[in-house]
Amino acid sequence: MPASLVALWHGGKVLMVFDRFRQSWELPGGVIEPGETPRQAAVRELLEEADQRSDSPLRFTGYAGFVLRSAEPAERAEYAALFTGQTTSPRGFRANDEISAICWWDFHEPLPGRVQPLDAYLAQLTRNQAEGHEEAPPYRK
Repeated sequence: MPASLVALWHGGKVLMVFDRFRQSWELPGGVIEPGETPRQAAVRELLEEADQRSDSPLRFTGYAGFVLRSAEPAERAEYAALFTGQTTSPRGFRANDEISAICWWDFHEPLPGRVQPLDAYLAQLTRNQAEGHEEAPPYRK
């Protein structure tokens, strides 16, 4: 499992970051570095990418499986650990080399630009936990 993602919630909205390289809105997260646990990577990435912190320890939500398609002849399946947290006091943000903007998204207002569909779906799945419910909603096609 090479990566961790974070769905950080504030007032019914989830934190999204705009990645300069992929030119899209996505959940904060990234590669798990050697010696790091998935949770440690999630905390580090949340701070590095968005300068945000969760009010309490990030809660493990599950694993996200996806297929990477690239110019290489073979596709490959990967997994990312997904964590959920809340903040009552969002911090200021300063653009950096990787992330040009952040946004607290309510899923109703369109974001300016492209949104990674997998990240939007994963964020929606964490909404129940953010609202204090234990289980994720049932999967619907």
